[in-house]
Amino acid sequence: MKLISWNVNGLRACMGKGFMEFFEEADADIFCIQESKLQEGQISLELPGYHQYWNYAVKKGYSGTAVFTKKEPLSVSYGIGIEEHDQEGRVITLEFPDFYMVTVYTPNSQEELARLPYRMTWEEEFLKYLKKLEETKPVIFCGDLNVAHKEIDLKNPKTNRKNAGFSDEEREKFSVLLENGFIDTFRYFYPEAEGAYSWWSYRFHAREKNAGWRIDYFLVSSQLKERLEDAVIYKDVMGSDHCPVGLFLKEE
Repeated sequence: MKLISWNVNGLRACMGKGFMEFFEEADADIFCIQESKLQEGQISLELPGYHQYWNYAVKKGYSGTAVFTKKEPLSVSYGIGIEEHDQEGRVITLEFPDFYMVTVYTPNSQEELARLPYRMTWEEEFLKYLKKLEETKPVIFCGDLNVAHKEIDLKNPKTNRKNAGFSDEEREKFSVLLENGFIDTFRYFYPEAEGAYSWWSYRFHAREKNAGWRIDYFLVSSQLKERLEDAVIYKDVMGSDHCPVGLFLKEE
């Protein structure tokens, strides 16, 4: 079973930069996107063989997520059930017979960590949401989590210590996810892999120099450990400042 996640940083822009070519080539069972930057009706996406689910931000041209799945889910929900956190189209949950599939676009803490207090509240509520789902069945969640967990996960850890995405507070919240039984699937398979990034700034030729960050993830409940087959970073796929990431699962 093949799962893909990609922060497309504007789907309409990405469509002009090879989105469909990668989508068709990937032939994923479930394909999740973040930062669609769309409102309903702004794009008509023909994806034969896939069911489509979209969550739009109230604010135009901002945030937004979508999931495309070959297998129809048992149920679909949008957001995490808290109005304060459900204005920006950040979460979609699909229920399948043996797991929940969640795509998430975690809020960015912004320049000078202006939005860090909000981000901390979000992290706590999102974890509670995941743990509630887990009471029923295991969870797979993926997306742009807007944090590089360890120094190995970004090119320049020393100079980014207090920047959004690498603050002590954000990194600690990621550690809490792991302490709660979730597995960072890429690190599960490749604990020592260096230079494995999924996002690069558009400035300073960062991608050419591979001066990047690993901030896009697949995490799974520990109950799914035996089904893990491989985790992938598609670093050569262009079209966004992020590249897609993938997870392969053994079928039950």
